[in-house]
Amino acid sequence: MNWLAHIFLSEYNIEFQVANYLADPLKGKAWDNANINIQNGMKIHKLIDSYTDSHTLFKTSKNRLGNKGLLKAVVVDLTYDYLLTKNWDKFSKIPLDEFLNEFYENSYKILPTLPTHAAKPLKRMIDFDLLNKYQSLEQLNEGFLRVDKRLSPRLASRDKVSNYYERVCANIDKIEEDFLEFFPQLCKEVEKNTNKEFLTHWK
Repeated sequence: MNWLAHIFLSEYNIEFQVANYLADPLKGKAWDNANINIQNGMKIHKLIDSYTDSHTLFKTSKNRLGNKGLLKAVVVDLTYDYLLTKNWDKFSKIPLDEFLNEFYENSYKILPTLPTHAAKPLKRMIDFDLLNKYQSLEQLNEGFLRVDKRLSPRLASRDKVSNYYERVCANIDKIEEDFLEFFPQLCKEVEKNTNKEFLTHWK
């Protein structure tokens, strides 16, 4: 799952949410003296990734993109964020714009409390509104192109995320069926490992 899903799949606590995102750029390593919400947010990030990568429906979505390909998991992660955006009201009690605005505002407030290596990627997310870039298939493709720019030259010579755009479009209805069956199962798995009292934004 990509960043929007990770933040949604968090206890409704800004430190927990931020950590669930930061586990990606920080390689799952909390800083010294990180509080329990930061630690738990990073743990849930790992659980989400492990559960997703091993799930039959996620593998089905990857297989819809062809038999070969080094970056199919990345493509499906991003596509699932597009589908979460599209189907947001099925899962959240809070409208997407309100949810994102609150997250950004609260994230900005805690930036001074974070070590520099954690604050930098979080500030970039806020400044570039990176959670709100999946409103259409065209925006999804722009996301694919952004990821391509971060690929190492060696990997980019072998595969690119944007190479899959046409296949995603051709199979988007089936991938959406996969997502709508998969995501509630992922929610249940997260719920078992978090405090339900702090999942107040979920339907």
